Amino acid sequence: MPWIQIRLYATAKNANKLSNMLMGLGAQAVTYMDAQDNPVYEPLPGETKLWGETQVTGLFDAETDPAPILAFFQRHFGKQMPYKVEQLEDKDWVREWMDHFHPMQFGERLWICPSWRDVPDPDAVNVMLDPGLAFGTGTHPTTALCLQWLDGVDLAGKTVVDFGCGSGILAIAALKLGAARVIGIDIDPQAIQASRDNAERNGVADQLELFLPEDQPKGLQADLLVANILAGPLRELAPLMNELVRPGGLLALSGVLETQAVELEQIYGQWFDMDPTAVREEWCRLSGIKR
Repeated sequence: MPWIQIRLYATAKNANKLSNMLMGLGAQAVTYMDAQDNPVYEPLPGETKLWGETQVTGLFDAETDPAPILAFFQRHFGKQMPYKVEQLEDKDWVREWMDHFHPMQFGERLWICPSWRDVPDPDAVNVMLDPGLAFGTGTHPTTALCLQWLDGVDLAGKTVVDFGCGSGILAIAALKLGAARVIGIDIDPQAIQASRDNAERNGVADQLELFLPEDQPKGLQADLLVANILAGPLRELAPLMNELVRPGGLLALSGVLETQAVELEQIYGQWFDMDPTAVREEWCRLSGIKR
């Protein structure tokens, strides 16, 4: 069906108020966008950070008369309040969304394939994964960096910990690349469920163990640990990450910006001989071997 969108220009202080007003006036959905080029990184748990200049966009049925809605906002915020009303063409939005996802290759052997696409190479290591609620489909540079690393190490018979498993993409890839046992850990029960569902879809559910942090096995030590989270948690959890890797074991960390890499290298360098940093689109992967 066709839609119209009403775009309002807000600040970090009033963006949530505008969003609530749009919903109250009948918006089917509300989104936030950066009105300038000011990236926001690493909100604290439970925190929603917004840009200093934020676009708040409400999506309405095309038959909606925007005039009363705009008049409402002008009464509350002044007649000079900037806005824009746009028509959206009628499309099959599900098909439009699906068309953007294609099989992707990482390293020499590994492919990530959405279920509605043909597998490019049946003889390759193919992970079937559809975009969903949990983070991780291979499209983000941090996930790509970790997948490439996994493809390049010997996983045969190894125990792997995927800390912050999200969609399960790294855990499932590790199993399909030869790992004997993989433990996925995440603070989000939805991520645990997403990992479980994706493991079943890929026929490796019996080899993947999934835990919330408080339930993970005591004394667990892995041959490899991969953590694609954020610099803040990686900094705070460094002693725990160290304990989870056996001597001689391998470590890969991502979710790290170039500006954050040096500090984390120094922290993990207490226990690991660190490799040269891998960089992709301003994001980094740190890796090393435990002394």
